[in-house]
Amino acid sequence: MSRLQVVSGKGGTGKTTVAAALALALASRGRRTLLVEVEGRQGIAQVFETEPLPYEERRIASAPGGGEVYALAIDPELALLDYLQMFYKLGGAGRALKKLGAIDFATTIAPGLRDVLLTGKACEAVRRKDKKGRYAYDHVVMDAPPTGRVTRFLNVNDEVAGLAKVGPIHHQAQAVMGVLKSPQTEVHLVTLLEEMPVQETVDGIAELRGAGLPVGRVAVNMVRPALLGDAALRTALQSPSHTAVAKALSTAGLGGARRGGKAERLVDPLLEQAGEYAERHTLERAQRSVLTGLGLPLHELPLLTEGMDLAGVYELSALLREQGVGATA
Repeated sequence: MSRLQVVSGKGGTGKTTVAAALALALASRGRRTLLVEVEGRQGIAQVFETEPLPYEERRIASAPGGGEVYALAIDPELALLDYLQMFYKLGGAGRALKKLGAIDFATTIAPGLRDVLLTGKACEAVRRKDKKGRYAYDHVVMDAPPTGRVTRFLNVNDEVAGLAKVGPIHHQAQAVMGVLKSPQTEVHLVTLLEEMPVQETVDGIAELRGAGLPVGRVAVNMVRPALLGDAALRTALQSPSHTAVAKALSTAGLGGARRGGKAERLVDPLLEQAGEYAERHTLERAQRSVLTGLGLPLHELPLLTEGMDLAGVYELSALLREQGVGATA
């Protein structure tokens, strides 16, 4: 897989959880992964049940096979200080600007600059090597903004067009785009088997492709288990006989079939639930067909009935590995 893995998705689809599971999967077999957050929500810290992350790369988890996951919550103001030091050697003067509020002012009035700094920090981690010429991280996973904003966020060249035609900012944006539009990068989208998230995924893929950004995979999150087979589904959709169901319940030992008996009282709520399940399953099957038609690798991750916690993230990570993610370096 590519070295920079960008994860986006409609709000509520669990993109941060999937990004965390992906980072763990990629860090298996002794590899090192950096998980990057750019929205300032401290979502990574919540997923890994740890304290809020500072603006520094910190080890937060061990992966199967001796791998390690590091995390970084990028602060745009501090990233700008790094930028000023890197290109202008401002040092203490940069810190003085921060105290005066100039850094916050600059990133507020020039949102394009903010995106250059956020994406630039992640791309720097992708390119970074140690003294022996080895990459500092095998993979960098970015928990990116939601689908509706991710193309504009990643397409920083357009964002800085009105800021600088030449100079360090322009060159920084060019270097960032050199990574983002290369085979080193894949943008993955997380969705649910629901109409709105699927449509936003379809639209997001079209926007990413239109901007020349490399689309990777689609992760279908919170997939409910199949409770009924095809024959039972057809029966549920065809409004089965009330009497026949009551008789079947009685045969199964759930009360007598006489009128007003326990089996009789169970029929209506049972048929209602079966009908709702059949309708939902039909809708989910239609949405799965839409996603399959995109022609992208498709991963399905289950709805964890006991809720999402750190153990759940490791479980999703294992399922991704079983589906071929992180199988090769």
